[in-house]
Amino acid sequence: MSWRKEERRAERGYHHGNLKEALLQAALDLIAQKGAAGFTFADAARMAGVSPAAPYRHFRDRDELLSSIAQRGFEQFEAQLSAAWDDGRPDTVTAFERVGKAYLAFAREEPAFYSAMFESGVAADSTAGLLAAGERAFGVIRAAAERLAALAPPGVPRPPALMMALHIWSMAHGIASLFARGDAARRKLPMSPEELLEAEVLIYLRGLGFPTDRRSASPSGAEPPPLPDDEKPAGPWGRPK
Repeated sequence: MSWRKEERRAERGYHHGNLKEALLQAALDLIAQKGAAGFTFADAARMAGVSPAAPYRHFRDRDELLSSIAQRGFEQFEAQLSAAWDDGRPDTVTAFERVGKAYLAFAREEPAFYSAMFESGVAADSTAGLLAAGERAFGVIRAAAERLAALAPPGVPRPPALMMALHIWSMAHGIASLFARGDAARRKLPMSPEELLEAEVLIYLRGLGFPTDRRSASPSGAEPPPLPDDEKPAGPWGRPK
């Protein structure tokens, strides 16, 4: 193909207003085929059917293209996690289990976005939009951890919600990366990734001293109200501030 023909295709895409979307989709396709580190800026241009110079109309370089994909991924991720959390309805534990399943489902159903978000090497704060989108997604997990921490029974130290959120996120991320991916990198498992995550969280909560039987923890079906600050037990994390 001649340079002139490539340039005409680039101009056609640009004037139609779809060049940016075409480049984003091309990059997603390349990530699905080769991984986030397996393609160049020129490869994305070629996949989109434009000249090597055309992408610079919208992106400074390959990292900015990846950053845009990662931001879009985190926005979709946050929407799925928020829908699963549903503000903790009908109860914290049930809603939290849905969040875990939504996390694994996203990794399985959107492996290219997942790779761009976590494996591209692009700094999480490379753009304000990417940083904000990532924080909003993590905020859903932290909100769930806040509710879980509030279920600590009397006499059991309440762990910091941020610590719980980071621990639980690490569990979900590890399982998603190893077992729940929708690509050839996923490993075989004698159980479902959802069952593995549920077992890990169960063991984790037991280790913190939380009741893991919903019926024994809350016979009436209602969650116990949080203790007043002056009645909260001190422990290895101290009294909540």
